[in-house]
Parts: sequence; C-alpha cells; structure tokens
Amino acid sequence: MSVALRLVLESDLPIFFEHMQHPPALHMAAFVPKDPSDQAAFDAHWAKLLGSDAVLKRTVLADGRVAGSIMSFDMEADREITYWIGHEHWGNGIATEALQLFLEIEHIRPLSGRAAKDNIGSIRVMERCGFIHVRDERGFANARAEEIDEVVMTLA
Repeated sequence: MSVALRLVLESDLPIFFEHMQHPPALHMAAFVPKDPSDQAAFDAHWAKLLGSDAVLKRTVLADGRVAGSIMSFDMEADREITYWIGHEHWGNGIATEALQLFLEIEHIRPLSGRAAKDNIGSIRVMERCGFIHVRDERGFANARAEEIDEVVMTLA
C-alpha cells in the first residue's frame, strides 16, 4: 500500500467527520470533542485549523484515497502531534508510515504525542517512529465520560 501526505483540502473534511462517527474509534481515541456528531462544531474547529499557520496539517492518503489526517500544534509549552486514521484502514501500517513521513516535514523537537494508556496501537505507532514514553497523566476523556490514564511520549 502506498502512503502519502498532502495539504488538507476542504473536500477532505466530510471524510474526516465520517471517521469520527465510528464508536470504537472514538473510544480508542478517548480525548475527542464533547459531541463528535456536532457538524457545526467540527466545521468551526477545522475552519480555525485551516486558517492557522501555527498548525502543520496534512491529509493522509493510502493508495490515493483519503485515509485520515495528521497534524502538529502548540499546546502550552509543547509541540504535539495528533493523527486519526479511519477504522477501515487500521492494521495496514498506514499510521506508522504517515507519522514517519510527517516527521520529515515537522522539524520541531522535542515533539510530544499522547494516547490513552490502553490505546496500544497508537502507542506502538509512536514507538516505531522513535518516541519514548516520558510520563503518565490522567485526563477527562469525553468519549468515555470519565478520567482515564494517558501516556505522554516524546521524540527528542
């Protein structure tokens, strides 16, 4: 499977929104918007992202089809990455390859990533790309309606 990154197009957004409607993906991601089905909130959020030069954002393509998104942004004093791969593409190495490609264009280090502690797949993606586990934290996960453990990983 061929994986590539390109600039985010407005025509990608309905696919990103559709990805966020998958209950197992929401549970796995855990730290999602309060109401992932709120199209207006999603559109407003992406309008802000698309208008920001401080957010490096790309669409993930698998064999030329939109498979997800990946981006980096400033959160407090840290530069963080986040990605979302549609569930129909899970288990094919797309997230790992997309993150490796993204690291070629995102040069800020250290770079942090977070995942729910039980999201083994996302943790493995970051490990394969050189991130190391630096600490555990707890945070409120909207998808689970409770505080959960999360891991914070860093690429130096």
